[in-house]
This record gives sequence, C-alpha cells and structure tokens, in this order.
Amino acid sequence: MIRELFHIGSLSISPFGLMMVLAFLASWAVLRWGLRGLGLGDEEDSSALLLAAGIGGIVGAKVYYAILYGDWRLLLDRSGLVWYGALIGGTLAVLWTIRRRKLAAWSVADVAGPAVAIGYAVGRVGCFLVGDDYGYPTDLAWGVKFPYGLPAPTTAGFMHSEYGAMIPDGVSANELVSVHPTQLYETFAALAICVLGAFLVKKRVQVGRVAIISFGLLALERFGVEFLRAKDDRFFGALTLAQALSVVVFVSLVALWMTRLRTDG
Repeated sequence: MIRELFHIGSLSISPFGLMMVLAFLASWAVLRWGLRGLGLGDEEDSSALLLAAGIGGIVGAKVYYAILYGDWRLLLDRSGLVWYGALIGGTLAVLWTIRRRKLAAWSVADVAGPAVAIGYAVGRVGCFLVGDDYGYPTDLAWGVKFPYGLPAPTTAGFMHSEYGAMIPDGVSANELVSVHPTQLYETFAALAICVLGAFLVKKRVQVGRVAIISFGLLALERFGVEFLRAKDDRFFGALTLAQALSVVVFVSLVALWMTRLRTDG
C-alpha cells in the first residue's frame, strides 16, 4: 500500500489526505448540481453547506474517536476519522447552516443524500490506499494483502491474535494473508446509492423521500459490511458499535418515513 505520496518540508501528504480532498470536491459537485437543478440555492449556498459539513464532520469524527477510546489526546492525532462521528457532527453543522441561510431543510436533505454517498465512496478509496479498515482473511480471488496496513499489516499472527481469525496450518505468523477489501465493498455500494439518489432527485419524487432512502441504504450498507471487517469493538454480542448505531439510524429513518406518509396523506 502507499504510505506517502509526497511531502512538503515536514508535512507528509498521504493518499488518504488526497482522497479526502477529492471526496469533498465530489460531494460539492453533486450538491451544487442538485441545488441548482431543484432551484434551491446557488454556488454560494452549496459552498456554505459543504464547508459546514466539512468542519462539523471532522470535529464530530475526532470527538467521537476520542470518546470511544477515552483519550482526549487523540483529538490531535492524524488518524481517527470515524464515519458516524462525522455524520453526527456534519449533520448538526449543516442544519445550523440551513437555518441561518433560510433554505428548505427537507429539500436540501434530499440533495445531500447522494452528495454524502459520493463523498463516502471516494473517501473509502483513501482508506484502501493506506490499508485502513480492512476485513477478515479470505481466499477469494480479490482478497488483498496489506503490508503497511492500519493498525498493522495483515500478517497471520496479527489477524489471529487481534481478531481471532482462523489461519490455515502451515502459515507462519509473519506471513501476509489476503483479507476482504471491505473499503472497496463500501465504495461500490456507496456509488450505487449515489446513482440511485441522483436518479430520484432528477425524477423529483416527494420531498424527503430521497434523503430517507439514501441515508437508510447507507446505514444498511454499513451494518452489512461490518460482518466482514476486522474489528475489536464487538460490544453487543457479534455486533459492533457501528452496527448498533446503524440500527438506530435506520429505525429513526423508518419512523420519519411513516410520519411523512401520514403528513402527506
């Protein structure tokens, strides 16, 4: 995997950093397209919303990470951009911006659905390039070995000791093993969600539907991929914390869907 693209003085530029920038640009392009297409706002509005999402998302992700590990020093660590922390922080910041700029909240949320999905898809490519958030060992043809993975390379010994993965007899502890490229699974799933969301925006379905469908599918996608990810935070039996939050998000969105059905009906 690629640990560094280039450096400026003592500042190291990693593939993850580059893909994060591209993720924001992709989200901004989809957001601008949706706002202009539905007559909801201009480029200034889309830029303000994206800036709020970026700042709120990064702050939320870092705070969530620090709380999860009980160490506030992690706020200054380069790693630790947790998806659900980013979603919570970004959502609060975007809602504040929507209110301040007097935009139509549900209509903007409809456009934000595919915009968030494309950003997530691009961001996960960055995770793949630096070997972060990989899955359990697999013998599938598309399995990937991560010699510079995070938190460690995918050696047989590490995967067994840290995650309890079953390793075939005869494989030495220092030998790299192929694992599920769960980052790319999420990229493909998020791209599909973005395409579906953009299609529904263009079809001008009822207000609020695209947002609920997009974020609901993102929650389901995260819930499913967690079964394949190598993680040590399975606090709810076989379920991870991210899966528990996915259930909360999905149930909340179903409740919102039912409420809007009654309101529209």
